[in-house]
Amino acid sequence: MAKSDVAKERFFNLPVIVLISLSFMLGMSEFIVVGILPDIAAGLKVSEVTVGNLVSLFAFVYAPVTPLGSALSARFPRFATHLTLVGVFLIGNVLCAFASNYGVLVVARILIALVSGTLVAIAMTYAPDVTTEQYRTKFIAWVFSGFSIASVVGVPVGTWVANTFGWRWTFHLVNVLTVVLIVLMVMVLPRNSHIVKIGFLPQFRLFFDRRIQLGVLAVVFGAAATYVFYTYLTPIMRDEVHVPEQYLSVGLVIFGAACLWSNLYGGKLADRGRGVEPLTHIRPIYCAHAVLMASLIVTHWVPVYGALLLVVLGMFMYLQNSASQVLYMDVASQSHPGSLNLAASLNSMSFNIGIAVGSAVGGLVNAYLGLMWLGPVGAIFLLCAVGVTTLLRPFAARERDFYAKQQA
Repeated sequence: MAKSDVAKERFFNLPVIVLISLSFMLGMSEFIVVGILPDIAAGLKVSEVTVGNLVSLFAFVYAPVTPLGSALSARFPRFATHLTLVGVFLIGNVLCAFASNYGVLVVARILIALVSGTLVAIAMTYAPDVTTEQYRTKFIAWVFSGFSIASVVGVPVGTWVANTFGWRWTFHLVNVLTVVLIVLMVMVLPRNSHIVKIGFLPQFRLFFDRRIQLGVLAVVFGAAATYVFYTYLTPIMRDEVHVPEQYLSVGLVIFGAACLWSNLYGGKLADRGRGVEPLTHIRPIYCAHAVLMASLIVTHWVPVYGALLLVVLGMFMYLQNSASQVLYMDVASQSHPGSLNLAASLNSMSFNIGIAVGSAVGGLVNAYLGLMWLGPVGAIFLLCAVGVTTLLRPFAARERDFYAKQQA
């Protein structure tokens, strides 16, 4: 057995660890604004709602650019493209660290958003080269879990750094870690490429597949529901749950741990079938999530309940991710094999459309109704996700027959 094959038999080999670490860095850079939102607002002399708008802006750029970047990246050598985009990511974070005003920070966040989604999509395409088929959903779950690990470790550490040394040092930390990651990428990632042979525009026929459309909508609604309140997680903990300022970092660690569990358990849920089927199993989870999200309003009067509820909501946050990624990849493999790179980007695209919508709606709710109403509004989005997954069920029945014939 070749040395590379032996390495693939071990799931946590060096290339897999580097790709998970890249997701960690992307997650830390994306989510850190939530943890240090009050610090940035105070430092740049703008309101917290204005800084909160950076979350929406990031997602509004990230979502449309991700499929375009992924379709283009499929036509160039993978490793060189990957390394170049990480370099752009580093430049964006250096700008964040030295931003002299809110306008510069906006430009920096846009630059980071332009490459982040494509970086996740490219990471997904390494799956057959760094691991085996039996670990496919585990690989997907762990790449997504890099974002959750950023919530558990990166965001709280970044928040502590901001509180101790100033918010700019949080971005300096991101920059140092990114340089280390670039060195590791050069050392361990495979150089082979899988350049597509179809044109740029034909790849987008994938979007006309009804299964893809419904899968995208389910993720958009699920992410929007979460980000209605997650964008303002720090103010909720501070003003509604009444967590003392010095313990906010601890609260973010606990919430992040719940999110990590969510991503990893989501990988197990994705193993329940092929194609559309795993996402249809998320329907009762969306129902339970809606009820819990609506009850967030109780936090205003019962802070202890709110503290426990935030942990539970974190456990629901990413349960859909691996199931939806399986849907996109399997549907593309089955019906649109030239669009696999594009399919790999759809979860990031969908989730960030949801982030953009949810954080924008959350900003309006916070500004006009107050923090206590974020939960009930989020529940409305989850009910929409329930409706979409109901529409997916007939496709699941047909696909079961398709995969049964393949196995026979």
